[in-house]
Amino acid sequence: MPPPVNILHLHSSFSLGGKEARAVRLMNLFGDRARHTIVSGMPDQLGAQGAIAPGINYEIAQNPPPLTGRPSVARYEAIARYMRRFDLVLTYNWGAIDGVMAKRAFPKGMPPVVHHEDGFNADEAGGLKIERNIYRRVALPAAHALVVPSETLETIALQSWKQPRARVHRIVNGIATSWYGAKPDPKAIPGFRRRPGEVVIGAVAGLRTVKDLPALVRAAGGVSARVRLVIVGEGPEREHILDAAEAMGMEDRVHLPGFLPDPHRYIGLFDILALSSKSEQFPISVVEGMAAGLPIVAPQVGDILEMVSESNRPFIIVKANEVALRDSLQALAGCKPAQRAFVGAQNRAKAVAEYDESVMIGHYVTLYEEAMRRPGSLG
Repeated sequence: MPPPVNILHLHSSFSLGGKEARAVRLMNLFGDRARHTIVSGMPDQLGAQGAIAPGINYEIAQNPPPLTGRPSVARYEAIARYMRRFDLVLTYNWGAIDGVMAKRAFPKGMPPVVHHEDGFNADEAGGLKIERNIYRRVALPAAHALVVPSETLETIALQSWKQPRARVHRIVNGIATSWYGAKPDPKAIPGFRRRPGEVVIGAVAGLRTVKDLPALVRAAGGVSARVRLVIVGEGPEREHILDAAEAMGMEDRVHLPGFLPDPHRYIGLFDILALSSKSEQFPISVVEGMAAGLPIVAPQVGDILEMVSESNRPFIIVKANEVALRDSLQALAGCKPAQRAFVGAQNRAKAVAEYDESVMIGHYVTLYEEAMRRPGSLG
């Protein structure tokens, strides 16, 4: 058996979100064909570690060169020196772009780099920063490929970042949709108990500013139906979410269980999946909610309008604000369960047909093997 592929993952953050969930899923599927070293640009954000399967050969890097800081030849050289010990380097989002720049500055002896862009933080949610566009234009030619999950990001990569089409790969996020067809585990969310007559609104997200979860709390608090809001995830916005719940007088109706692995075990406990994000591209949580047969309420960001079924599109908010979010939640929470079930069934059918992970995995395996010129090494 050939030796395992030695892969370096440079993450902006390794707190479990969509990109981290996908990266970990691929790590788990590669099994003993790869070993992994993980660097988080935010060293204390390592929540996705809990989703790595037992037996996967990985380590969290200790004292790696910093991924963030002012442009510095010395820092780029240190990053490049660190990268040279690996067979493949995978970089994720703006917070890890300096891994790509390190290869641009010091290309000799460097392994192939595949850069992944999954979306933007709050500081670019309202518009791209000119200086970052320029930086990406300079750095990205050093990458073997740029991977994006959405049509929106593909257009940005081609037009704003001036990347050649041959280097840009759009690979939509996929999940194991078969896992979401079974009944959820009623005990999968610690401390959660459905009360008679309640409609459960759920969200699965990192508790970060860009997700704007306090707005979701306020919107849910304005719904006239009896609702309970469950937000699964962890992050720095936790206290702000709790403050919003207190201000709305709904502390007893907002439940934050923290990070929970295996969303297929619990996401079907919700009646509605909701997002309030300022920026998304092709969110995995939407695919998970669809696969579990849920209707989706979300702002029209990224590809969400095209992701959901035709019957769900009226509940995607064109002009994102808390009033519109409340009204969309109200429309679903106040309707008959059979109407929600119909929309959810249409969503599940579309998720199974278009977003199963088998297609996604095949694209990533082919791309990574081609970058290394090692066919069959991961698949």
